[in-house]
Amino acid sequence: MFIRALTVKKSMFVKGGSIFTHGCPLFIRQKSHHTHLWNYTSSVPERERLDKQKQHMARGLPKQKPIAGVEQVIVVASGKGGVGKSTTAVNLALGLMANDPHVTVGLLDADVYGPSIPKLMNLKGNPELTDKNLMRPLVNFGIPCMSMGFLVEDVAPIVWRGLMVMSAIEKLLRQVDWGLLDYLVVDMPPGTGDVQLSITQNIPIAGAVIVSTPQDIALLDARRGAEMFRKVNVPVLGLVQNMSVFQCPNCHHQTHIFGADGVRELARNLGVEMLGDIPLHLNIRETSDQGQPVVVSSPDSPEAEAYKKVASAVVQRLHKSSSG
Repeated sequence: MFIRALTVKKSMFVKGGSIFTHGCPLFIRQKSHHTHLWNYTSSVPERERLDKQKQHMARGLPKQKPIAGVEQVIVVASGKGGVGKSTTAVNLALGLMANDPHVTVGLLDADVYGPSIPKLMNLKGNPELTDKNLMRPLVNFGIPCMSMGFLVEDVAPIVWRGLMVMSAIEKLLRQVDWGLLDYLVVDMPPGTGDVQLSITQNIPIAGAVIVSTPQDIALLDARRGAEMFRKVNVPVLGLVQNMSVFQCPNCHHQTHIFGADGVRELARNLGVEMLGDIPLHLNIRETSDQGQPVVVSSPDSPEAEAYKKVASAVVQRLHKSSSG
């Protein structure tokens, strides 16, 4: 704002080149023939001002409300696509059940634009409605699943603006009859956008699992994802290093195609746990494409053991987080 003329009244006084009023200090600085005017904060203590600012900001945020029947929500996220997040989410959910057959686990596909759970879990069809007009999840391998992929055609592109996406997420969160679940694993979309914020602001989340390859370009986005969860007060349970090493099936020589231990180093820099390594293996790719995840189709394989190890580490971190 530019001031061409300023009338100095008796209620003002000058100190050190600044003009003060009894209500608020003003600072005047000449710049060519204009005068800039800065309105400094009044004498309200800084801490009190910040507290009031937080209160005003909180008024615009939705209140977190638990999902009916769900004990703990675990989100599986990545900074970018193509790092194996959905495959990890599916095998994590199955690994939780494999490690403890008494727990009940559900799987929510929150990747509205690119739903992968129907293919990975070999599920097709539309959810039925209950008497209360809630959608019944489709079930396979003992895990109830819900995805936008059940509500649209397989090849139909979802070309929606932000408000429609938020409405769809709200329905997936609130209009599904999950029954009683110990864990709900949420396959988040890649990145740090509206969907992530909407979910973290609407429901209490027990913790986030960040998936990344060891490649430098993927690690940059994985760091952004971890920092986003910290900003919205979601505990980061740890990082999963996916596609960590390739072993030749003939000579058994190991090659670090995407680099070695990049995720482990990132976890150390962020001060979070390293939950485990998942190898780059043909068996994981083939079983995923067939809709027969490796944890159920090859339960005794080293690949399945790697996922079950991650699931065990996640449970340990949840216990430590809730008790600490």
